[in-house]
Formats: sequence, C-alpha cells, structure tokens
Amino acid sequence: MNTLLKSLIALSAAALAWQVQAAPYQSIVPAKSSITFNFKQMGVSADGRFKKFAAQVNFDPAKAAQGQASFEVELASVDTGSGEADQEVVTKSWFNTAAFPKAQFVSKQIKPTGPNQYEVLGTLSIKGQSREVKFPLKHTPQGKDGLLTGGFTLKRADYSIGEGMWAKFDVVANDIQVNFSITASQGK
Repeated sequence: MNTLLKSLIALSAAALAWQVQAAPYQSIVPAKSSITFNFKQMGVSADGRFKKFAAQVNFDPAKAAQGQASFEVELASVDTGSGEADQEVVTKSWFNTAAFPKAQFVSKQIKPTGPNQYEVLGTLSIKGQSREVKFPLKHTPQGKDGLLTGGFTLKRADYSIGEGMWAKFDVVANDIQVNFSITASQGK
C-alpha cells in the first residue's frame, strides 16, 4: 500500500508539472525581447531597432491554431545608431510619427509547420496603410518561458515609408528585413 501511495503521489506531481508547462504564454518579458531591422543605404547594410513596444499574446504551442498575438511599436523609439538619422525617420517623409505614432501587427492565423515551427498570418499597419504579412515563427522552450523568433521582409513603399525625394530606392532600398526575438511568459 505504501508503494502504491508513493506511485500515485509521483504520478500526480508529474501530471501537475506537465499541466503547468502546458499553460499558454500570456505576456512578454520586454527586457529579454527585441524588434530589429536591417536595411541597405547606398548599398551598405545597416541595422536598427525599436526600443519601445508592447504586446498581447495568448499562445499555447500545443494549440497553435487558437493562438493570438498583437504588437504595438512606438515608431519614435527607433534607434538606427545615428542621432541624425533617428531625427529624420520620424518626420513626415518617413514614419510621420506626429500623425502615426505606432505601427501595429495583429495575427489572424497561426498554424504548425513542424516541431516548434509555425507560420503566422496577420495584418501589419504602418502610416495608415495595412497589408497582410506571413512569416515563419520558431518556438524554443526555456523553462516556464518560451523564445519566439522570426522575421519578414517589409517593402517600405507599401507603407509610404520614404516619400518625396526618398520614394526612389537608389539611396535607401525598398526591402527592410524585420526580425524579432520575443521572450514570452506564462504569467500575465
């Protein structure tokens, strides 16, 4: 009887541990998360990042199709590595942060494509322009947290990023590679 009781306790503890691990991710850890971008200016590769963003997530890797995510990026928090460039990209010709302070992404569909691999479809809105984007997402478990990584190529002309004399792609290329690394947590 003592052995049976110990076995039941061990089995119950294992089931409880599995249930805790299977809880959906419901928030992000900003200090362990980033949204970065890469672009070419006059043929030279340059990197940047956004320092301020918020997200709402509800993602259980075992039930990916039921998952949801939305992000808001404060465009004025852009960091290109150059103070002069940072001041330029918030102007009307580029992000026009006075009229459009945030970019927003809202997922429509998350579907598994392999072990810890998913495809995300959603709507990206920047400067009053909205387009569907699709990108791969990788999930890497890290204890109770999970690392969600992915990226996509944004066509800046689709969102009127770089108007007037900047509308051509001879100085700044049309393709902007956006990457993210988000640490998601099970708690709110």
